[in-house]
Amino acid sequence: MRTIDDLDVSGKRVLVRTDLNVPLQDGRITDDGRIRASVPTIKKLLDRGARVIVCAHLGRPKGEVRPELSLAPVAARLGELLGADVAFASDVAGDSARATAEGLADGQVALLENLRFEAGETSKDDAERGAFADRLAALAELYVGDGFGAVHRRHASVYDVPRRLPHAAGDLIAAEVAVLRRLTEDVERPYAVVLGGSKVSDKLGVIDNLLGKADRILVGGGMVFTFLKAQGHEVGKSLLEEDQLDTVREYLRRAEDSGVEFVLPVDVVAATAFAADADHEAVPADAIPADRLGLDIGPESGELFASRLADARTVFWNGPMGVFEMKPYAQGTRAVAQGLIDSGAFTVVGGGDSAAAVRQLGFDEDAFSHISTGGGASLEYLEGKTLPGLQALED
Repeated sequence: MRTIDDLDVSGKRVLVRTDLNVPLQDGRITDDGRIRASVPTIKKLLDRGARVIVCAHLGRPKGEVRPELSLAPVAARLGELLGADVAFASDVAGDSARATAEGLADGQVALLENLRFEAGETSKDDAERGAFADRLAALAELYVGDGFGAVHRRHASVYDVPRRLPHAAGDLIAAEVAVLRRLTEDVERPYAVVLGGSKVSDKLGVIDNLLGKADRILVGGGMVFTFLKAQGHEVGKSLLEEDQLDTVREYLRRAEDSGVEFVLPVDVVAATAFAADADHEAVPADAIPADRLGLDIGPESGELFASRLADARTVFWNGPMGVFEMKPYAQGTRAVAQGLIDSGAFTVVGGGDSAAAVRQLGFDEDAFSHISTGGGASLEYLEGKTLPGLQALED
């Protein structure tokens, strides 16, 4: 896979696919982590005299122009972080985009409107997607893929455009791939994996693959209640995927047979309702009241998880331990984050809600070895899947 150091970019129009899919509330960016992660590659290209055309998606407008999902606020924030004006095209690959791209001088940068305002970006029809890719590729002379959070998608800007232009991986993608290789090749052991989030079904592939690779797997979050139910425990009104019970039982059996340690909570914080002000208390994980739902791992479980991370040399964490957005249910996630830091291991936070939790709970991002910008992409890589965006950059 070539990197941007292998490209002669001076005076060239370079289309850079980034991941700027940030959360917005009332038109305000509430977490700019992905924008900040995109800055080094863009700045490096600008410093080398490139004419940088940034493209990205925001949300799921499904081919419709939705003003509330405009990238205009992102352009403003990107400009602040770069310390430079960012020209903003009011369309994706139309008249405004062409005029904006052609108007750039060496060392200047522009941002195109939300890629997903065009139906061709996400189309499953190769011809429709290809026609949009042709229009997008016509804006530039070179392509740089740097949106790691989208490389698991076979989308026009991720998969088809690099097949039409000389291309290379940006520094962010190069760094992400290097980290993921450390999690899959010559792993320093003990290797612990912490999985949370709401659904077991979202993690089936990665659990299946890691059963032969990890030394221990710690499970929390909403997905844990399917494991507890599979062991025969009452889970009350907690989140439950009944159709995954047999699969989970099989995973637990395979883990025991292969010597992989499965660590489940010994207590949970159970509440009367999904609300911060609901009555709640820590109860044993095998005795959740029938009229309550679990919203976090309990304090004893936080200590248990931290102890099972203490001697680890490699840790991958994907998914919060509870509803960390609500203060009463944030302590489990906080305990795991602190456990990663205290372990001194090579620690990877697998993007998405885990990365958001690190920032929202006030942890120093530099205390972790790596915070990924792509939760879904990281999981699919660890599942052993071929990621279309990486495949296109390797060709």
